[in-house]
Amino acid sequence: MTLPPITFTGATVLGPDGLADRPLSFREGVISDRPGREIDLQGAYVLPGIIDLHGDAFERQIAPRVSAVFPLDQALRATDCDAACHGVTTAWMAQSWSWEGGLRGPDFTIRLLNALQDYRPHTMVDLRIQLRIETHTVETFETLVKTIADFEVDYAVFNNHLTEARQMAKDKPEEILGWAKKAGRTPEEHMRIVDDAYVQSPRVPRYLCNLASFFDAKGIRYGSHDDSTAETRCYFNEMGATICEFPTSQTAARAARSLRNPVLMGAPNVVRGGSQSGNIAALDLIKTGDCDALVSDYHYPSLALAAFSLAQSGALDLARAWALISKRPAEILGLADRGTLTPGKRADLVVVDKATHRIAATISQGRLAHLSGELGQRFITEAHPLAHAAE
Repeated sequence: MTLPPITFTGATVLGPDGLADRPLSFREGVISDRPGREIDLQGAYVLPGIIDLHGDAFERQIAPRVSAVFPLDQALRATDCDAACHGVTTAWMAQSWSWEGGLRGPDFTIRLLNALQDYRPHTMVDLRIQLRIETHTVETFETLVKTIADFEVDYAVFNNHLTEARQMAKDKPEEILGWAKKAGRTPEEHMRIVDDAYVQSPRVPRYLCNLASFFDAKGIRYGSHDDSTAETRCYFNEMGATICEFPTSQTAARAARSLRNPVLMGAPNVVRGGSQSGNIAALDLIKTGDCDALVSDYHYPSLALAAFSLAQSGALDLARAWALISKRPAEILGLADRGTLTPGKRADLVVVDKATHRIAATISQGRLAHLSGELGQRFITEAHPLAHAAE
C-alpha cells in the first residue's frame, strides 16, 4: 500500500544540498514540496534509499546449505525482507551465468529470472538481476542474448573464474571438492568441465565483443569483475565494459580512474577493515578518491554500516559517505528517478536512529517496506489516521 501524504519533521535530512534539519514530504510515491500528515522524527536521520549494484547474499537464501535448496519464491521473499530491513530500496542480485553449473549455471539462471518475474508484483523493494557472465561460456551466446532480451536484464559484468579454478587445482586441490559439491559434481567431473571451458579461450574475445555490441544496442550497462591489472581494465574498457567492479589492485583501480570508469568496491571490505580474500582495501581507494560506490557483496547490513564507519573515522563526511550507496550508484546505472531526496523523484528513503544507527524505517516508492524500534513506534501511533487517509 502506498502511504498517504506524509511530512517528516524534526529529523536531519540529507537533501541534494547536504544535511540539514528540515521537513521532508512525499505523496503518491514521490518526494513532494506539498505537506502531508506530520510525523515527528526527532533523533533521526532521513536519508536516500540505498541502491545496491551487486549483492550475492540471496544465494544463502536459496541454499543455506549445499544440500538444502529452498523454493525460489521463498528465497526471493527472504531476500526482499533482508534488503528492506537494512535500508536497501533498489538491489541487483548478482547471479552467475557460468560453466560452473548448479545454482550458477544458465538453466538455473533462467529459472531464477522466471521466479523473479512472478514475484515482482509482491516485492517491497525494487529487486533486479545483474548477470555475472563467465568469459568462457562461448557456446551459450544465443541462449544468453535471448534470455537478456526476454527478461529485460539491464546490467551485466564479465568475470573469469577459470584461471582461479585451474590454479586452485594445482595449489589447493582440497578446495576444488567444495566448489564441485556446490554444482553437484565430483572434483574430477568439475575439472573436466574446467578443461572443456579452457579450450574455448581463442573464441572468447569475439564472444565478448559480440555481447558488448548487443549490450550497446539494448542500452544495457556493463563492466568487468575482479580486474587484477591496468592492462585488464584497459582491455575491458576498450570493449565498452566501463564499470570496474572489485578491482583487486591499486593499479587496476587507478587505470579505471584515468579512464573515467566508475569503481565499485564491497562495503564489507570497509566494515571489516580489509578484503576477506587479501585484495586491495576499499578504504585505501576511498581515501585516494579511487572508489565511486560501495555494494553489499555478500552482506546487506554492511552498506549502512560502512557509510557510518567512514563518517565516524573522518574518512568522509556523512553526506559524501552516504552518496557512495545512494547518489553515485544511481548515476552509474543511469537511474535518474532515484538516489537523492529531490522533489519529483521516487520516495525511496531510510529513517535511521542517530544514536544507534539502527534502520528504523525503509520506504520504497512511497510504500512502507520495513519498520522497527522506538522511531518506528511513531508510525504506529499514527496508524489509525493514516489508515483513514489512505482509504
